[in-house]
Amino acid sequence: MGTAKESRSRRAAWFKATFSDNGGGCVEVALGEDGVAVRDSKDPEGPVLYFSDEEWGAFLAGVYAGEFDLR
Repeated sequence: MGTAKESRSRRAAWFKATFSDNGGGCVEVALGEDGVAVRDSKDPEGPVLYFSDEEWGAFLAGVYAGEFDLR
């Protein structure tokens, strides 16, 4: 049996990432009251990663700063 957070994420409004159609790297995110959930759009019943708002903000700041190879 899953946690309440997992149950909420299954019902959440998921959004596909802008660059997901560029060769199979498909990611979806769902914004929640206590953070952000991330999953593989090709496996919506599979595992979900959860990030606090602070963790998600740090990740986005790194993306915008060019800290990751996005090729």
